[in-house]
Amino acid sequence: MAGPGRVLLPLPDADFDVTEVAVPWRLLTEAGHRVTFATERGERPAPDQQLLDGVLFGRLGAVPAAKQLFGQLARSTEFDRPAPWGDVVADDCDGLLLPGGHAPGMRQYLGNTVLQRLVADFWATGRPVGAICHGVLVLARTLDPATGRSVLHDRRTTCLPKYMERSAYWLTGWRLGRYYRTYPAYVEDEVRGALDDPGRQFVRGPVGLSRRGTATDDRRAFAVVDGRYVSARWPGDAYLFARRFIDQLG
Repeated sequence: MAGPGRVLLPLPDADFDVTEVAVPWRLLTEAGHRVTFATERGERPAPDQQLLDGVLFGRLGAVPAAKQLFGQLARSTEFDRPAPWGDVVADDCDGLLLPGGHAPGMRQYLGNTVLQRLVADFWATGRPVGAICHGVLVLARTLDPATGRSVLHDRRTTCLPKYMERSAYWLTGWRLGRYYRTYPAYVEDEVRGALDDPGRQFVRGPVGLSRRGTATDDRRAFAVVDGRYVSARWPGDAYLFARRFIDQLG
């Protein structure tokens, strides 16, 4: 595409990851693109509050810079007036960005057939798609009507690695239960199951539990680009992920 575009960013009613939404929103708007938010019924969404307050004893949540960006996002007109998923026309959008989150409210978004039909329609346009962390599950579960297989079946991708999901659960399960286990299956296992050749197509990225990219330094971040599709692992990749997605928008 040439010039600014309209990027669709679907969300659940509650529990999305603040970093994976606020950072791309900020970078996209700074680049001149217009972000359209959408929820199931067009209601204003709410974040995973524990990521703002601190997951465990005030720690393990979003970093201060991401919280500040979310505060700006929460005051924006576009965030306050999302469209209903069913009213969005895929052809009217220039890009699709699928953020993640792990708390229970995310299941509304991760397993919704109305959203999956919208995603399938957009995938067929050949325009840029980005997914980060649990957001990759939306693509893994979206079927190509022509083949009956996941739209990711022939793509290289990453997602939330199993070791990260397992470590977060082990660290917090004694107090928070299954807060970090959205489903019985690990995200990585389900994504691998959607691929034709997981050993070749799935890219885990460098191992690490605390290395994060920042607004000015991408050396600790990781993203996978396969044609017009961009994927990343977790909030620590959000800046690099957003920059790679913006590259695809042109």
